[in-house]
Amino acid sequence: MALLALAADWARSRGRRLLALTVDHGLTADSANWTELAGRAARRSGAAWQGLSWNGVKPVSGLPAAARAARHALIAEAARMAGADVVLFAHTADDVRESQWMRQNGSTLGRLSEWSPSPAWPEGRGLMLFRPLLDVARAELRALLTARGLDWIEDPANADLRFARSRARLALGRLSSGGSQVIGAARGLGPCQDWSSAHGVVQVARNAPGRVVSAALVCAGGGDRLPRSDRLQSVTDRLRAGHIFTATLCGARIMADGDKVIVAREPGEFGRRPTSPVALGPGQAVVWDGRFEIETAERGWRVGPAVGRMAQLSPADRAELAPLPPAARAAWPVLIRDGDTAPVLAQRQARVRSLVEGRLALALDQTTHERDLGHAVHGAKPSNALFSCEAFMTDVA
Repeated sequence: MALLALAADWARSRGRRLLALTVDHGLTADSANWTELAGRAARRSGAAWQGLSWNGVKPVSGLPAAARAARHALIAEAARMAGADVVLFAHTADDVRESQWMRQNGSTLGRLSEWSPSPAWPEGRGLMLFRPLLDVARAELRALLTARGLDWIEDPANADLRFARSRARLALGRLSSGGSQVIGAARGLGPCQDWSSAHGVVQVARNAPGRVVSAALVCAGGGDRLPRSDRLQSVTDRLRAGHIFTATLCGARIMADGDKVIVAREPGEFGRRPTSPVALGPGQAVVWDGRFEIETAERGWRVGPAVGRMAQLSPADRAELAPLPPAARAAWPVLIRDGDTAPVLAQRQARVRSLVEGRLALALDQTTHERDLGHAVHGAKPSNALFSCEAFMTDVA
């Protein structure tokens, strides 16, 4: 509620449109009333407003994590539909302290950053999150609301000790009854020069920081889960020791040979977790495998991986894939026509755009301002919808 008031002031002073989003998780009997109150507050501030609902069966275990994932996905979809590039979140200095306490007590919760990409994938592609209140304590925000005559809701779930966040609040409240001190808030680590990428394949330096290797694995693998810290440490140790090896992590294959370290999608994952080819509709961009955005002008096409279909490709298609690392060839998107058996490379019949480069650039702090979104940044090669492997060889090999 405090962020809404502050953002509304900012938007009015700069002539910007502001859209407020409220997610009803359906986890309490009062949630509908809370959503209605939020809508009234947004409209009163001059912002447009949209209510979102997390429907369906809720998990018995891991509820906070599931709710967080659902919330980010709903917000990302609504923001993209509204044409937004940035979503504001109201995390405070107290949230930073609580998150640190939770990590110290076994949680895998990530660090809160002032400026970071949306964790929802692929819903949040190209969308950044901005947290302008990480230096501000909740008590200060309550004081601001009281001074303005504005109200807020205290969620009773915040006192439910079944949840780690509530236990963190209780523990930290016992340690200090005063204002919050920021401990370990991530303020952006600065641009990184340890990677390059083209067409979904990433090259990293052997001495690249663990965060670079981690982001490369996640983005090249097309998923949204970070590697376990012990497995990531093992990989980075082997890289720095100069070992020649191949390993699989986060759905990606990391191949270290000499000075070159290549990270690409692991094609074996398609066999371990088989999925049916995805249907394409004319003029409708589809995100495939979390790595490529594909759009065709014709009906009747489906997209799937080249693995298991390589022998059916034409000689010309196989020749075009030849310069790529073997893993990248097998994980390349191909199109299958309804009624036909022979696949073709996706770029033959569709507009294909790799999402890996832009996602990795955002994850590694290559943008520091809204105006930078969509611009070419270090490490990411210029996007080309119908790229060729000759360009790939120049950029990465």
